[in-house]
Amino acid sequence: MQKSDVAPDLENADADIDVYGWVLEHRTVDEDAVAAGTGLDPVEVSRSVERLRASRLLHVSPVDPSVAFAVAPDTAAEQLVAPLEARIRDQQREISGIREDLGRFLPRYLGRRSTRESLEVLESLEDVRGALNRASLKCATEMLSSQPGGGSRVPEAMQEALRRDETMLQRGISIRTLYHHTARFNGPSQAYVAATSALGAQYRTAHELFGRLIAFDRELAFIPVADGSWGAVVIREPSTVAYLCSIFDQTWDLASPFSAAAGQGLEEVAREIHETIIRLLAAGLKDEAIARRLGMSLRTARRHIADIMHELGAGSRFQAGVAAAARGLLDPDPEAEQAAEAEGAETT
Repeated sequence: MQKSDVAPDLENADADIDVYGWVLEHRTVDEDAVAAGTGLDPVEVSRSVERLRASRLLHVSPVDPSVAFAVAPDTAAEQLVAPLEARIRDQQREISGIREDLGRFLPRYLGRRSTRESLEVLESLEDVRGALNRASLKCATEMLSSQPGGGSRVPEAMQEALRRDETMLQRGISIRTLYHHTARFNGPSQAYVAATSALGAQYRTAHELFGRLIAFDRELAFIPVADGSWGAVVIREPSTVAYLCSIFDQTWDLASPFSAAAGQGLEEVAREIHETIIRLLAAGLKDEAIARRLGMSLRTARRHIADIMHELGAGSRFQAGVAAAARGLLDPDPEAEQAAEAEGAETT
């Protein structure tokens, strides 16, 4: 339907309003009378009357064509939109019918869906990389990533991830990544963050992370397999993916921007790592568990532990805990305590 069929042309709105007002007062569409009263050309008056009639704003008497009545705009609008609304209702009924007809096939489809479609195990690094590349190409809105380890990723994997991330960022995809605090001291990680941050990616760090995760559009998630190999589990089940993304969001809100890792920022990070190690020592965790929790190498973790033991003048973990408590270094931290208890249970 053309615009002239439903409303006066905006280019001639002033003339149409003048003619409408004249008819409203004088109830006539006599061209000469309207032209004299409005100052418009008779031809222009004739065209305006036609537009107003098409818009249902004028009703001409069937007995005397020179007699006309101005119609209330809301009444005219109702006359024009009534057939449109009728067509919309028909289309809505048609849409509902299509959904109802095809919906009958849904139980059969869901019944045939295999576990593999919602949960898939990729055993080799090559398969994981291929699946990540395919997921990044299909990604439409955002990618979330938790990368524990303080930047200890395989260089080849980091280069491939860099190319993948740059391509997504250039397409306007939102990228948010969590690292351990220790990544701030890692040169390759610093370069990686600098390169992708310039394109809009966001990075934060925390002293502890929940584990490795890569999620695309909150619809597809990759988590590591439990055997510690380079394999991955691909999850498509909506509730599970939503749960993982929710954990990411909560950790993200409590994490610190990567860009703050300079000057006092580094001192703050070092302090948090120091305090966390003290808590985990007091909770009885072994060196290997502490290193894994904080995303650092076992050698680095043991160096930190040795420095703390020396600072506290302790000859054992028990003595270190007592000394730390005496100095007020073991303030209650429910989340850390619960996590430590869980980690300790795993290592026993």
